[in-house]
Amino acid sequence: MYISLTGNSDNKDVYIKRSYRKSNGKTATQIHRKLGKLNELLEQFSGDYDAMMAWAKAEAQKDTMEYNAKTGSVTVSLSKSAHIPKNEERCFQAGYLFLQKLCTELKMDSISQKISRRHKYTYDLSAVLTGQIFSRILAPSSKLGSYSYCQTLLEPPKYELHDIYRALSVMAEESDFIQEELYRNSNFVHPRNKKILYYDCTNYYFEIEQDDDLRKYGKSKENRPNPIVTMGLFMDADGIPLAFDVFPGNQNEQTSLKPLETKVIRDFACSGFIFCSDAGLGSKANRRFNSFGNRSYVITQSLKKMRVEDRQTALNPKQFRRPGSNKFIDLSTLDESDPDVYETIFYKEVPVVNGNMDETVIVTYSPKYKAYQKRIRGQQISRAVKMMEQPGRKRRGKNQNDPARFIKSTAITEDGEVANRNVYGLDPDRISEEEKYDGFYAVITNLEGDVREILKINRQRWEIEENFRIMKTDLEARPVYVRREDRIRAHFLTCCISLLVYRLLEKKMGNRYTCNEILSTLRSMQVTLLSKESGYVPSYKRTDLTDDLHKAFGFHTDYEFISRSAMRSIIKSTKMEEVKK
Repeated sequence: MYISLTGNSDNKDVYIKRSYRKSNGKTATQIHRKLGKLNELLEQFSGDYDAMMAWAKAEAQKDTMEYNAKTGSVTVSLSKSAHIPKNEERCFQAGYLFLQKLCTELKMDSISQKISRRHKYTYDLSAVLTGQIFSRILAPSSKLGSYSYCQTLLEPPKYELHDIYRALSVMAEESDFIQEELYRNSNFVHPRNKKILYYDCTNYYFEIEQDDDLRKYGKSKENRPNPIVTMGLFMDADGIPLAFDVFPGNQNEQTSLKPLETKVIRDFACSGFIFCSDAGLGSKANRRFNSFGNRSYVITQSLKKMRVEDRQTALNPKQFRRPGSNKFIDLSTLDESDPDVYETIFYKEVPVVNGNMDETVIVTYSPKYKAYQKRIRGQQISRAVKMMEQPGRKRRGKNQNDPARFIKSTAITEDGEVANRNVYGLDPDRISEEEKYDGFYAVITNLEGDVREILKINRQRWEIEENFRIMKTDLEARPVYVRREDRIRAHFLTCCISLLVYRLLEKKMGNRYTCNEILSTLRSMQVTLLSKESGYVPSYKRTDLTDDLHKAFGFHTDYEFISRSAMRSIIKSTKMEEVKK
């Protein structure tokens, strides 16, 4: 199909036309679709004739692809006696095409071209990087495993395995530049909401004994006795990753914020935003840093770590309110069996002064949250009792969630002397102390305004935890099969870019499906090659999710048969940037 302009010079129409052969063997053309009046289309493109024609040709290519896929039945000749060719791949992964389209929209090729001007290499950096993204999302494994997996794509890689390792070093060196460019380009895929930025840290352990400059012994969030590296991650208000960095596992997480946030402010043009994080990263220095330059903060506040007089005020049951009401309520008078009361979150504001910083602690109380905490503690106490019933069992350390924290050890004395044994029992003082905080939660902020909006900001912190979960579980960020520091950093760069691509795909799908549903579907989308002369047959189940994928990305792999030429057109369309009006 092709573009045709017909009419006089002042009143031209733009058509998509199709050539065909008549029964007598002669060729003819017919109008397939009218795109509109030339003058009206030029107005939509601000008078840019070349841009308008580029868009029109892209529309013609789409129509050609759809027409070829839909029209006519197909006859394929297969032999009952002929063997399939030896060592020929017949089953190919097609789910990566949707990821490839997103990588094109993120201008990955353009980013790689800019990097190539600063380095000397002969491989295709864009192909290596996108291949690592495809395999990380669809079949996470080692670099060797990812290279083998990419051989099953409809277009296997032209680079070699050793090119991947060489590219990792370049990617590590250009990590900041890649993140900056991806953030800028991602705004064209999904406008970024940078009014609120969330920050958190996690760590990854390595199955090694000897630490080095990056992998250090530190406090593992998974309680592993191995060297770790720590990752700090910023995400925007829509849950999409913004920027990250990795640093030694023995470094205090609080000190990781300022360098990365400074980079975000400088390179990402994010000058004014609300910073949100948990109490572990909300040191006074970090709060002060976010009190300048049109920045403010909402940070989880530990009630137990507040000054005694402020904590007493916070836990005092008087002067609480319902959201949207100015009437004071005494929590001790509440009928928590009332469903309306049980589901309500009450709050009070406690002004605090930290040096020259005027802040407000917003304390909330929820009967529902209180019941949840009581239930969890009851289960922990039951486990503590079972532990005491097993003499000689080695007792674990008393961290904040360990049932052993409720066990009190008392040395037995006989005739004024300490006996060589202890008696274990529940610690009623510890239980009573924890009960005081049931149902209470707090955030500290320098914002003024609607308390409900401030609390809403804090409630969205769960999304950054989900980002870490997806990276660790679904994208299998560890184990890390490289040893050099630069390649370790590049590995986590590909993991974070993969998370970005996945989140953008989620947005294109309207957030209607879970991570497991999307990844399972993409990983199952394979096509089988019948023969080199014919084409492909989809080998996956068509579902509402696959329909939505094809609708969101503008191409189809779910026809009963796809010719080789039609598949080439589909692949080409995923590598072409759409020309938008």
